[in-house]
Amino acid sequence: MIQIGTTTLDFSDPLTLGLALGAVLALSVLILLAIAVRRAGQSARITQEMLGHVGRLSQDVGILGDSQHTLAANIKHVSDQQAQGQERVMQTMERRLAEVNHQVAERLADNALKSARSMSDMQERMKETLTGSSEKTTKSLTELQERLATIDRAQTNIEKLSGDVLTLQDILSNKQTRGAFGEIQLTDIVGKALPADSFTLQATLSNGKRADCLVHLPNPPGPIVIDAKFPLESYEALRRAETKTEQEAALRALGTAVRTHIKAISEKYQIEGETADGAIMFLPSEAVYAELHARLPAVVREGFAARVWIVSPTTCMATLNTMRAILKDARMREQAGAIRKELGLLNADVERLTTRVGNLDRHFGQARKDVEDILISAEKAGKRSGRLHNFDFAEVTTEESPLPLAPSKS
Repeated sequence: MIQIGTTTLDFSDPLTLGLALGAVLALSVLILLAIAVRRAGQSARITQEMLGHVGRLSQDVGILGDSQHTLAANIKHVSDQQAQGQERVMQTMERRLAEVNHQVAERLADNALKSARSMSDMQERMKETLTGSSEKTTKSLTELQERLATIDRAQTNIEKLSGDVLTLQDILSNKQTRGAFGEIQLTDIVGKALPADSFTLQATLSNGKRADCLVHLPNPPGPIVIDAKFPLESYEALRRAETKTEQEAALRALGTAVRTHIKAISEKYQIEGETADGAIMFLPSEAVYAELHARLPAVVREGFAARVWIVSPTTCMATLNTMRAILKDARMREQAGAIRKELGLLNADVERLTTRVGNLDRHFGQARKDVEDILISAEKAGKRSGRLHNFDFAEVTTEESPLPLAPSKS
């Protein structure tokens, strides 16, 4: 039981117990309502805050949507600009490639034409060279055949020589025929050494004497006489001599014969104002000439004193070559003007030849440079074609770079 003032509550009484339970229940409801009201205020605040966050989130979502629309528009603009740029790049590269192909084709055609002309010229020169070589070879073979035929004939002549020796001895044994033999040998030597218009055979002088050969040398010294003498009897006597006495007698006879010839030549063929103040005695035998200089030098000196020079076939050829040089010098002096003119023309020809050789060298140099340029252009064109084939635009050179893209709208 509970005593509250004047009221006594007995919990054993059902009514009291029910009231108590009702009061407790009401109190509990009040408490719960207070708690609920409190919680509802907190929830309202939270809900208000959530609504503020949701509003801001909605605004952010709207801004994000606008940004997405702007981004989509920018992406579409960039895509359009990129497509247009790629189209312009492709057009530019196609145009450049066409120009390069056209230039390469022109260069190749030009160089092909030049190469064809060069090859044609070279073939022509090679043809001329081969033709000349063939002609020279044919000529050489012909000459070789002729020389072989000459050798065969010479061998035949050698076989006949043994029989001709006896005939030659018969000729030399006769004084008149021996003189003719000397004159023939002298004529042969002079004809080989001098021009035909520079000498006269069997020339008659103003004193009525006839010289075997008169060489027309310029003054000084003037025309000079060559007379053939052959003291064969004295030489044969010396060659056959066995004892010293016979040799001395034969030497005296040979000296006497040569002195006689020297005196006759000096008196007959040294004419003042008409011939040179000297003459030449031709001995058609090297053996006689050698014997005379070896064993009779005094006679040779007497010939020098009489201005009569004794020569053999060999020394006569050397003397005549000297005369030919004198004649050539005289004719060159006479033709000095013509020679100077010819030298001027020759100098002009040499200058033209030098200029043309220089031009030819420059042409070859230009041809080499053109070939190198073609190779470089072909290499570049190949690289560009490879990049176009692979759609590799990252390595496009600066001068062929595409146009810049328009700036995107932010």
